Amino acid sequence: MSKIRRRSVLKGMSATAVLPVIGCASGPEAPADAGLRFAHGVASGDPDQDSVVLWTRVSGASGTVLGQWQVATDAHFSAVVAEGDFSTDAARDWTVKVVPQGLPAGGSFYYRFNVGDVYSMPGRTRTLPTGHVASLGIAIASCSNIPFGYFNAYETIALDPAVDLVLHLGDYIYEYGPDGYGGKSGVALGREHLPRKEIVSLDDYRQRHGQYKADPQSQAMHSNHPLIAIWDDHESTNNPWTDGAENHQPETEGDWNRRRDDSLQAYYEWMPVREPGKGGSRADYWRHLRFGDLASLITLETRLTGRDEQLDYEDHLERLKTEDDVHRFYREDLWDPEREMMSAEGKAFTAAALAESVEAGRPWRIIGNQVLMARWLAPKISEQQLAEMGVEPGTGLYDYATRFRPLGEAGLPLNLDAWDGYPHAREAFYGMASATGATDLLVLTGDTHASWQNQLFDARGKAMGLELGTTGITSPGPFSDLGQEEAQAMNQLLADASPEVLWTEGQSNGYVRLVLNHSEATVDYVGVSNIKSREYKPFSLRQTRIRKSGDTLIYT
Repeated sequence: MSKIRRRSVLKGMSATAVLPVIGCASGPEAPADAGLRFAHGVASGDPDQDSVVLWTRVSGASGTVLGQWQVATDAHFSAVVAEGDFSTDAARDWTVKVVPQGLPAGGSFYYRFNVGDVYSMPGRTRTLPTGHVASLGIAIASCSNIPFGYFNAYETIALDPAVDLVLHLGDYIYEYGPDGYGGKSGVALGREHLPRKEIVSLDDYRQRHGQYKADPQSQAMHSNHPLIAIWDDHESTNNPWTDGAENHQPETEGDWNRRRDDSLQAYYEWMPVREPGKGGSRADYWRHLRFGDLASLITLETRLTGRDEQLDYEDHLERLKTEDDVHRFYREDLWDPEREMMSAEGKAFTAAALAESVEAGRPWRIIGNQVLMARWLAPKISEQQLAEMGVEPGTGLYDYATRFRPLGEAGLPLNLDAWDGYPHAREAFYGMASATGATDLLVLTGDTHASWQNQLFDARGKAMGLELGTTGITSPGPFSDLGQEEAQAMNQLLADASPEVLWTEGQSNGYVRLVLNHSEATVDYVGVSNIKSREYKPFSLRQTRIRKSGDTLIYT
């Protein structure tokens, strides 16, 4: 990727929702009521060294649509390097995916689609580099929920000159209806989910993906940067495992396997990701992206292919009366060696990718990961502390804090959907990484709607690397309803309870910018001042740096 100067990239960035040039159409477009059009913009992603996935959708069609695509080295398309035809129809919801082959490694390209004289907006994309790579800039995103607010963070990413590509760690869409998570906010902002119900069928998932792709700020991000996407839970439904999900009720919502497969079909139709190879499964979605001699990015699948059902404290709290009860739960339930997070195939792929990265001598091994990997213990919160922070009885946060106070007193983890709920599987993951010589993992994590700066250790205290957690694009942080001082106090309580958590912030929305070179990584936690309107300013929440120390990583 191109060399990036160290400078403040927030100066001059959007404060009033001005979309970038690449987000505008380059050819004649049909009016909204005049037949075929490209109403969902364009996107690119899943690049390798000589190809990249290009995506769009044709709206207003009723039968088979034939069109063309072009790739050029300039924004005016005077230097076309690849072009071809496409065909789409109702079987794939009139979405289009093409994968131009033979593109130069490390190249920057422009692309567009057309049907007759109706053109899409242009997009800008890249192929992965080979050889020496001076630097790499990654925007790390997660948890984009339309009803909770505007995608101002997406727009900031689109305008961020330090970004080469976007890594979305999941919860790209949400499944809920108007009576679910975010419903009231959606009504207040005029951003209600479509269809106006919880999505369970293929048509439902298609319509929901279409709503997200129609958002102009989402289109700006996609048209400016290639996307590396992994799913978390809400692309299907809340907290799935291999045989079901917390938010799936078979008696009213039908067969889980059908719902999962429908969600995956819509995901592959509507996202710029490569199709599975011959005989492959859509659920087996993991990647190893190689950035020349600089970095490996290895993505995990921890939801649909190997995960056992989550433990639920509601099933155990009443039995955790004594210290012996806690030890028994910890030993027999939490550390059950049969409980898995990843499939055997996924683990084997990750081990091979780490081994190749170590052998190639790349200084950075990045893990694209859905849920928190660091140990996150429940804090001990007294009534006096809750009162000092303004957390009043009868509020959701008060009920949550008091309900799970026994966890803090027992030294138990707070979130059993994260790797904390599968500690034996986490230990096996660390063991596998150690066996390849990879004890310098840089784990990138979403899911929590909070920012994190964590360090990672195995059960014996061996350093395994570091973890960066990104907050939500719009999904609210756990302390978003508190004042700033009160939220900071809660953040500190969480960090104090967990030795692996060095810093956390659960109030802001935004993203993480990670810029790597051969000697260090610069990490910027970028916030947006507002998500309730298109008037906003980006701001720097925190900056830290990372460098190698022996066979692991440290913050500096």
